[in-house]
Amino acid sequence: MPLNLKGRSLCSMKDLSTDECMQLLHRAIDMKTELRAGRAAVPLAGKTMAMIFQKPSLRTRVSFEAGMTQLGGHAIYLAPTDISIGQRETTEDIARVLSRMANIIMARTFGHDIVTDLAKYATVPVINGLSDFEHPCQILADLQTVLEKKGRLQGLKLAYVGDGNNVCHSLLYGGARVGMYVSCGTPDDYRPNRTVVAEAAEIAARFNAKVEVVADPHAAVRNADVVYTDVWASMGQEAEAEKRKKVFPPYQVNARLMASAKPDALILHCLPAHYGDEIDFDVSRTPNCVIFDEAENRLHVQKALIVSLLGV
Repeated sequence: MPLNLKGRSLCSMKDLSTDECMQLLHRAIDMKTELRAGRAAVPLAGKTMAMIFQKPSLRTRVSFEAGMTQLGGHAIYLAPTDISIGQRETTEDIARVLSRMANIIMARTFGHDIVTDLAKYATVPVINGLSDFEHPCQILADLQTVLEKKGRLQGLKLAYVGDGNNVCHSLLYGGARVGMYVSCGTPDDYRPNRTVVAEAAEIAARFNAKVEVVADPHAAVRNADVVYTDVWASMGQEAEAEKRKKVFPPYQVNARLMASAKPDALILHCLPAHYGDEIDFDVSRTPNCVIFDEAENRLHVQKALIVSLLGV
């Protein structure tokens, strides 16, 4: 079936079917090829994206802003002090006002409910650029990177080690959706949301895949095709950082842990990285580590997402 996302929003990896996800990834790869060959189209002339930020950003802001520019459109950065969602103005009013002035909205927020409320009240597509519960754009870039490097997704084992956070949640949904075996190695007190795990397991079962959550990082990584990690304390959890540093060292991605994975296993990290904590610097600079390809692919997959949601 042709990819048809026009007018829809992306709040969660659950919002995409398997076919839609795969077609979106292939469209991103095609757009990446066209850009590098100097044949990139500019179908968004006169189109505007409103970008709402409650959290600071490097990759999210630059990838969306550069992407809109490359597509011939324009992106407006709205800092936390510009809007103050829920304080200066309600989420509903912000959604309704921006829908009158912009063609698409991207939001990088703390509460996931802010993203879903924006999508509820906006009359234009809304993209979740990150919330405390999910990070779908990151996972689309991750899947694109694995597809480019491995040539397939279905049947691969992806091991995530560290905190059961928003990235972990979207990996569970996204990996299950494309038929990957997703194994999460997390400390018992930092496991991903139980509902997410159960829903992802149900999705995975349709593709003869599975998801699991284990406490032993070496068990999670054993025979993995992809090993993924993220910071131990996300934005908003700074007060817990010292406590977490006492819990997470066994989950560091280093040479010893990677010895449990396949020799050609890819290493992913959504960045920014805290070298010496969740990932060893030397390991991050090995040929198997593709974190900068992964970061670049945020640009390409988000461009594919934007034009698909706008129907151009």
